[in-house]
Amino acid sequence: MIITLALVAGVLTGCAKADEGAEPVRAKPSVPATPSARTQPADPATPSARTIPFELYTHCGISEARIDSTYFEAETPLSDGSGNPPDGWDNPYQRGRMTLKSPTEAVFTDDAGHEVKFRARPGATSFKHICA
Repeated sequence: MIITLALVAGVLTGCAKADEGAEPVRAKPSVPATPSARTQPADPATPSARTIPFELYTHCGISEARIDSTYFEAETPLSDGSGNPPDGWDNPYQRGRMTLKSPTEAVFTDDAGHEVKFRARPGATSFKHICA
């Protein structure tokens, strides 16, 4: 009994010391277990897909997005022809969700029914166009 208590105490002490000064773990947003009207279900063929709230910059049209440290470009950029977002889009940001289907593919959706597919730009370290 004494040996068991000593062993348990040693294990607990070891765990406490290992955690001292450690950074707290921060949960990353993910797809809810039960899809709601505000989220799109993950593609069952891609178990790593995750959906996060996202404010898409639309001021000069819809052409690029940065997700974490990856720069993406729209497969089909959208504009009113004068460098503004098309009718029906908020300006300067559109609130919605970004579903990361893979490390190189993302899809923006919102409650207005918009959908924009994005592809990662390998090696990119900044946006192609800076909007003023």
